[in-house]
Amino acid sequence: MIETFLATLSPMLMMFLCIAIGFVLRKTKAVPENTAAVLSKLELGIFIPSLILSTFLEYCTMESMLSQYRIVLYGTAAVALSVAMGIPLARLFSRNADERNIYQYALITANYGFLGNAIVPRILGDEGLYFYLLFCMPLNVVGYAWVLHTLIPGQKGKKQSILRSLMNPPCVALALGVALGMLGVGAWMPGFVTATLKGLTGCMGPVAMILTGFVIGGYRISELLKIRKVWIVTFLRLFVLPGILIGFLWLLGADKLTLILALFAFASALGLNAVVVPAAYGGDTRTGAAMATISHAACIITIPLLYALLQQIL
Repeated sequence: MIETFLATLSPMLMMFLCIAIGFVLRKTKAVPENTAAVLSKLELGIFIPSLILSTFLEYCTMESMLSQYRIVLYGTAAVALSVAMGIPLARLFSRNADERNIYQYALITANYGFLGNAIVPRILGDEGLYFYLLFCMPLNVVGYAWVLHTLIPGQKGKKQSILRSLMNPPCVALALGVALGMLGVGAWMPGFVTATLKGLTGCMGPVAMILTGFVIGGYRISELLKIRKVWIVTFLRLFVLPGILIGFLWLLGADKLTLILALFAFASALGLNAVVVPAAYGGDTRTGAAMATISHAACIITIPLLYALLQQIL
């Protein structure tokens, strides 16, 4: 168990170091204030789509999709339970609609994208990342089509269609990757193209964590740590809810790999969208920033610990 914990801790510490770099850059004003916007666009528009395309071109085939369809079904079941738990729980944290939606977002989804995509290949390998992306397909649909829009203060943007919500680079790359992978396009794609995708993929994790640190660096840490409700929701996000979801999938007959994928998808830190989206519409970002700060610091230890425990139990 100790060996598993230490092996998982190493990539988590690497992510934490990148967060620290972003934090220092913000505090020292070594880079422009719009750096967060630039890094976010690079992540969502280039690095994450490259990671998805590179992975699916290499591992996605008709045979693998038919043999691994259960992973998608288990992911769908996990998301359904997460939504069923998150909505009523969020009502206990705030009566204000906008603030309640931030807690709802935190209780339904974790940072399965920026953080999950970064650490999974370092622990489970590239093929493990492929399975993880399959598991997270339903999360992407629910996240982009509904949960993300609940973070918009007031009624702005609430009427956007589901199809339009899903027309973003990561989701388009996912659909394209599945299609191209099953058609076998990766086998005859020029080497310089696949090499470029691999290179861009390598940027995804470090840049995402630098972005996280940069966003957190815009706030006074001492003020963020005073919000007691954030500590409670962080405990729920990192321990209680993942435990319930993993137990639920185990009862459904999920195999060991699926349970591990669920751990990385639902026991990750709270995402930056709770800061970025409200900020774009002039909303309050303090609660979201506190969630990101506390949960990212805590998950450096909690994810290796839970992964080691799960390996021991299974």
